[in-house]
This record gives sequence, structure tokens and C-alpha cells, in this order.
Amino acid sequence: MKEQTTKTEMLQSVFQDCEEHFSEVFRVVSECLYLVFGIDVKEVDSPSNSYVLVSALGLTYDGTVDDDQSFPKTSILIIILGVIFLQGNCANEEVIWEVLSGIGVYAGREHFVYGEPRKFITEDLVQEGYLEYQQVPNSNPPQYELLWGPRAHTETSKMEVLEFLAKA
Repeated sequence: MKEQTTKTEMLQSVFQDCEEHFSEVFRVVSECLYLVFGIDVKEVDSPSNSYVLVSALGLTYDGTVDDDQSFPKTSILIIILGVIFLQGNCANEEVIWEVLSGIGVYAGREHFVYGEPRKFITEDLVQEGYLEYQQVPNSNPPQYELLWGPRAHTETSKMEVLEFLAKA
């Protein structure tokens, strides 16, 4: 995700005869990339107008699993981390699914970006160390909760997650 592109390349590839609209479209697209995919568009060389796409909040996991799946999955991780923080550093799984249903992500229902969300959240993000998934003690029937994992604590902060959510 760190390949550079320039304004000139974008104008040639995307805008061609619409250069006068570049600034506004670039701003809107940058906002959408941030909010939908958790990607920041960063200017790396001002004189040449070079840009690079980087994961928001410094998270090193982009969520791409293979060459066929190129959508980053960090935005759902950031949302989950935010819910966990707002719930007192531990969120019941039911609360997580209630929030995610608001953005069209449901347990057991295939999603075009996240695949099967329950597996992605409770297995993949846990295996990557971003989340901890544990049974609530003495719950019958068993209930589960999510917490920040060690990698989340290392790569981002609660304040950065809240700032991201405030922009959303």
C-alpha cells in the first residue's frame, strides 16, 4: 500500500480533461478512503505533488489476505476498538454486532470487503493480536466479550481511535 503516485499520474489516469475539478474530487475521495477503508492519503513530496496511501492510526495490518482481495480492512478494526473503549475497555459481542449492523456488517452474512465477519473478527483479528476474544466468566449460556489486544495497544492509542470516530 506504500506505492507512490503523483498528481500528474492521477490527472492522466482519472481526470484527463477535468483538471479544474481535481482539488475538490481529490479531497472528497481522500475523505472516503479514510472513513470507509481506514486509509490516509499522505503527501510525501510537496514540490512534485507525490502521494502515498497509508493505514490510518499507524496500524500495520491492512487486512488484505491475498492478491485477489485488495480492500483494506482497518476501518472495521478501528470501529471495534472504539466500541471497546467506549464500553469501558471491554465490549460484549452483542454490542459489537449491534454497532456493526448499522454499517451493514452482520455475523454470518458474507460481506464484500470483510468476507465472513464473525470469522474475521473473532479469529483473524485475534490471531493478528489486535483483539482478545474471551468467554464472559460464569455466563450460561456462554457469552463472549472483546478487548483490545496487545498489538492494538502497541500500534495506536485510545485518543487516536476516538479522533477517527469523531471524523466519521
